[in-house]
Amino acid sequence: MSKEEKLAIAAATDGACSGNPGPGGWGALIRFQDGSEIEFGGNSPETTNNRMELQAALFILEKLKNIEFAPSLTIKTDSKYLIDGMEKWMPNWKKKGWKTASGKPVLNQDLWKALDHPELPKIKLQYVKGHSGEKDNDRVDAIAVAFSKGRKIQLKDFANN
Repeated sequence: MSKEEKLAIAAATDGACSGNPGPGGWGALIRFQDGSEIEFGGNSPETTNNRMELQAALFILEKLKNIEFAPSLTIKTDSKYLIDGMEKWMPNWKKKGWKTASGKPVLNQDLWKALDHPELPKIKLQYVKGHSGEKDNDRVDAIAVAFSKGRKIQLKDFANN
């Protein structure tokens, strides 16, 4: 897919964990101006919900590096951990050598540092309440849960939109 082919207008991410820690999954989607969508998912055998939330966001940002997207695009997420980390906490963590206000090492530091990479696009995060009927959030939640439980789920791609 070249940058000229499609314009991304919306994105959503979610993470899930069966037990916390335990087997986890993440789900993500990108919607395009022509109405098509592409979905993604992944899993980890032993992880936490927060790690899966971060992994989903990192995956989408990596994808958006190579896709033309509308300036108004936001990533919908039900993770206040992700939003607060990106928008409030990260500057202080970096100033303190990746330590929290209490002086402890930041959890999930590897993923936070990856999310802070300068080559990733800077895209606004939009909080949506989980399990509230918001279509995109419900879909990425279903993907994340399926991956966390090792269930098969049909992901949309350009061939089956």
